[in-house]
Amino acid sequence: MSDMSTTEHDEHDAGLEDVFDDEVVDAVESAFDRPGRWYIVHTFAGHEQKVIGALNNIIKSRELGESIYEIYLPEEDVTEFKGGKKVTVSKRMFPSYLLIRCEPDPEIFYVIGSTPGVTGFVGAEKTRPTALTRREVDNIIRPHVEGAEPAQKRRMPSHEFEVNDTVQIKTGPFATFSGHVAEINEDQLKVKVLVDIFGRETPVELDFTQVTKL
Repeated sequence: MSDMSTTEHDEHDAGLEDVFDDEVVDAVESAFDRPGRWYIVHTFAGHEQKVIGALNNIIKSRELGESIYEIYLPEEDVTEFKGGKKVTVSKRMFPSYLLIRCEPDPEIFYVIGSTPGVTGFVGAEKTRPTALTRREVDNIIRPHVEGAEPAQKRRMPSHEFEVNDTVQIKTGPFATFSGHVAEINEDQLKVKVLVDIFGRETPVELDFTQVTKL
């Protein structure tokens, strides 16, 4: 099992703490109340699905269904423009992280921690990882409130850009460069611009405020 540096853990954990600071919905059916405890597991970049598959195989082959109950990959729907069309895609809320609900058993921790693609638990204290609190669980896995209206989607910000538009970069290391808009991410207020750098077309991701339409 590979170890992450302290700096890497701190940077990743900070992103999770931002979510935990949000206002918590009053739970009626909270994932926290399910059997076992919830833990955060870190994986190699882009290996989330591979780890889920490997763990499911281990659970099945070793009959650990009564010890490792659930593997949860936090995702959210994001609206993007691709090929001139608006599409909704699922994006990882916390890339390289999984939530796992299991029994607080050292042997189970070892099985999870030694799964290919897993680098370790977040907040681990020696061989005993730190379980998530109710507040933390409810901030990631929103509890179902009977009769409550579904959350309203955020209103998309207005902008003047379209795919294939020619734009000029105003700030940053590529200031004064011009290029063509390849993608528009309204949710993150960003555009991906194809810029000619050293004779090669290179994609550069920029905030809406960093470019102007020509």
